[in-house]
Amino acid sequence: MPPNPPKLLDQVRDLIRTKHYSIRTEQAYVDWVRRFVLFHNKRHPAEMGKQELEAFLTHLAVDRHVSASTQSQAKAALLFLYQKVLQQDVDWLKDVVSAKQPQHMPTVLTVDEVRTLLGHLEGASWLISSLLYGSGLRILEACRLRVLDLDFNMRQLMVRNGKGAKDRITMVPDSLIEPLK
Repeated sequence: MPPNPPKLLDQVRDLIRTKHYSIRTEQAYVDWVRRFVLFHNKRHPAEMGKQELEAFLTHLAVDRHVSASTQSQAKAALLFLYQKVLQQDVDWLKDVVSAKQPQHMPTVLTVDEVRTLLGHLEGASWLISSLLYGSGLRILEACRLRVLDLDFNMRQLMVRNGKGAKDRITMVPDSLIEPLK
């Protein structure tokens, strides 16, 4: 008796892991595929097409009132499903209308606001927050930092396996050299 082929969500997980996407991307994509399938009464995506995808994305925007970025994430997950997992030609997907991303000016703290904020922290929380601000690290990058990633002589640190599985070097502010030692 031949073995059962892997289930759809397992296929999505396996391919994401093969491509070394982040665990957060895997969780999000698997969840969107699951929601899409459940929205269409557990029909297999291979049996569906443009109309079903548009219906799902419209449902997200109109009934669920999701943001444009959330709708775009759902669309990206389904694009991954159709192109990479099911290996279907999805030229019709480019015709699916995407929600317009609102344009906002970023909110940036002043130097005094940052100083006040950091002044209310102490210990490891202060050190990590200072690294986030002073070195431009992401939270997960700061949490994964190791002693061997620090080069005090060059006043730099190596971020290994950052966003997009990329390594990069960034600077360490002079004010953090002693606390890090």
